[in-house]
Amino acid sequence: MKKTIKLAVVAVLALGATSAFATNGSNMIATGAKATGMGGVGIGMSHGAESALVNPALITSVESSEIAFGGTLFMPNVKNTNGLNMDLTPMGGPNLGDESSSATSEAKINVIPEVSIASKINDNFYMGVGMWGTAGMGVDYRDAAASGQMNMVTNLQLMQFGVPLAYKVNNFSAAITPILQYGSLDINYNMSTALQNTMSMMNGGMGGATAPMNIGSGVAQNLKFGYNLGLAYETAGVTLGATYKSQIDMNYNGVLSTSVGAMTGGAYKNDALSTPAEMGVGISYKFNANTIALDYKQIKWTAAKGYQDFEWEDQSVIAVGYQYTAKSWAARLGYNYSKSPISEQTYGGNNGAGLNSGLVNTFNLLGFPGIVESHMTVGGSYNISDKTSVDLAYVYTPEVSNTYKNFAAQDITTTHSQTALSAQLSYKF
Repeated sequence: MKKTIKLAVVAVLALGATSAFATNGSNMIATGAKATGMGGVGIGMSHGAESALVNPALITSVESSEIAFGGTLFMPNVKNTNGLNMDLTPMGGPNLGDESSSATSEAKINVIPEVSIASKINDNFYMGVGMWGTAGMGVDYRDAAASGQMNMVTNLQLMQFGVPLAYKVNNFSAAITPILQYGSLDINYNMSTALQNTMSMMNGGMGGATAPMNIGSGVAQNLKFGYNLGLAYETAGVTLGATYKSQIDMNYNGVLSTSVGAMTGGAYKNDALSTPAEMGVGISYKFNANTIALDYKQIKWTAAKGYQDFEWEDQSVIAVGYQYTAKSWAARLGYNYSKSPISEQTYGGNNGAGLNSGLVNTFNLLGFPGIVESHMTVGGSYNISDKTSVDLAYVYTPEVSNTYKNFAAQDITTTHSQTALSAQLSYKF
């Protein structure tokens, strides 16, 4: 096991930090190329060492020791159009001009690492170690020529380090993975003089700004603990699985309270942004060279601090996958669907966090547009030898477009599509 841990440490150092964008909200649909190629299924189907984070009870399929080392090249395409015709004459104020514009986010390529190692200690006990980029989101409008996007730059990065511990008796296995989660968050943007005066008047002030202002407190980081639980039962080609992932309460000092607070006259003071709890079940059936699998899980955004304030809704995620296995290769197909956790908030009034609906709509669509829903996947493996295989997966996420009312009661529209390419090397020893 010491050799296993050393390999994991080397892999982590080689891959470095992660940056990702939203898929199921801000969560990746899968970790690892095998699960990704099958639409993210893995609660009721083992992918060897790769199962360490999805359902740790399924690392019990490892015959001796196995490492899966690789990552994902993630390529979102996000465009925003924001109407900011700031005529305050209906409010008894001046006409501050039109700053409406469209721009494309430059956050177009992200690298997401993944390392999973699992070992059979004896006939009943299995353990492993791993590091995974699990979630994130971000846009980059810093070079936008006009001011409708406020030169907004957002970047949330989440990485988890875990040690899966699994125990197997006959066909039943149970596991726990203690998790150490690293997170970083950055939000910054520019407020023109017209925008500052508009927000001041909307918050009951008198305006009076004479120069543009940059809003942001820099990158904040946090480390917190959580855990994953897994169960699995196998019989006659059928595998059943169930998982629970704890909520992890992260705090990014000064980031949200500064960036969101600037648009509320300092009223918003929250800096928490929790990773939501998840619970799911899965089933797979293997017959001859074929395997079909189905997962269902819920992501509890409504209980997650920070996301609550921005009215994110719980997601039900459905993933289906198919795998054909030959002697030296395997082919995979999959589909993953979850309704967007973001919806338009009816204009007028404030929510329980003191945020008006137009401000919630603006931050969701401009800064954190996790609105994509469907994902089509394809993947495969080629066995270089009895111990080594190369695993690939490709994800295509069709474009979606949402239009809400922004804080100025005008249209804000975001279009978002994604592609991703995952590759990894799996080695048995």
